[in-house]
Amino acid sequence: MEIGEGHIWFKSRRSARRICAWVMSMCLLLSATLLAGCGTKELGTQEETQSQETQQIVVGFSQLGAESDWRSANTESMKSTFTAANGYKLLIEDGQQQQANQIMAIRKFIQQDVDYIVLAPVTETGWDTVLQEAKDAQIPVIIVDRQVAVEDPELFCCWVGSDFELEAKKATAWLHQFAYTKGIDESQLHIVNIQGTIGASAQIGRTKGLQDAVAAYGWDLLAQVPGEFTQAKGKEAMEALLEQYENINVVYCENDNEALGAIEAIEEAGRHVGSDILHGDIMVMSFDGVNQNVMQYLLKDKISFVGECNPHHGPRVQNIIQLLEAGKTPEKYSYVEERVYTHDATVPSVEVDGVNYSVTVMTKETLQEFK
Repeated sequence: MEIGEGHIWFKSRRSARRICAWVMSMCLLLSATLLAGCGTKELGTQEETQSQETQQIVVGFSQLGAESDWRSANTESMKSTFTAANGYKLLIEDGQQQQANQIMAIRKFIQQDVDYIVLAPVTETGWDTVLQEAKDAQIPVIIVDRQVAVEDPELFCCWVGSDFELEAKKATAWLHQFAYTKGIDESQLHIVNIQGTIGASAQIGRTKGLQDAVAAYGWDLLAQVPGEFTQAKGKEAMEALLEQYENINVVYCENDNEALGAIEAIEEAGRHVGSDILHGDIMVMSFDGVNQNVMQYLLKDKISFVGECNPHHGPRVQNIIQLLEAGKTPEKYSYVEERVYTHDATVPSVEVDGVNYSVTVMTKETLQEFK
């Protein structure tokens, strides 16, 4: 589909820049030619370098931080995609978990007159003003991973990432079916939720999915506490929960790093992690599936369930940019397909909203995929 009039500036802006760059290159080339007899070889080399740089597509990436293994993998995906060899110049700003830092980064990208801005927002709200500034500067903004809640959806070009609520629905459907198959009454599930960063899309979706299941199945949700998607906070939260509740038998962690921290706390407290809830185990559930230790723990039954959250958004963002460069319109929202991993084959598949999703049992062979 060709780009509409409201978006034609994406292409015309880039074209104008390239025309200016071409004119500048021609001027430099002429100067180099006239001065060639005076031993100005360096000027010619400089002109060639500048010409190459002006042909690159400049991408400014505002990453929210480096709080987890998922985030690090996501950053690496962007770095390995937007290389000089692929025709790009990538500028990265680490927000260090602060929205104010990300807003400053976006304004810096606007001042640098980048071609595209990619934003991985720390929270959903509070972006209207700075995204309006980017739109006024005619710089398309691509949102990745978490979403933004803005009054005008035209403030950003498109979004690519995971359906976090669907991830949660798969996880809770699995837990429901697991309990049924094992003869565990729903009321015997005593759950604590170690949440992610409050207000982040992943936290909102994964928390909502659990809360809906609690209401539907009658599970005992003892507490919900933030773990900020980090191992240290996950451990800290779990330590406090173990002191407060003696009957915990399911820990629903909203990412891998929180799960690793929770396992540390459980084992240090002398409790056993595993799937045998009826005989005293504490079951640990997680999301992401990026950390190698987590997948090994899945094999060993230190973790019982992992809902995949794919971090490799670099190629997906590149596809969007290529569509825009060709004068076409990408989909407004692009969801990534993701799998479910478990320790055993108790539940071969789960059904969510009338759709069946297969469950992958972690084996030594499957584990090789993550090395």
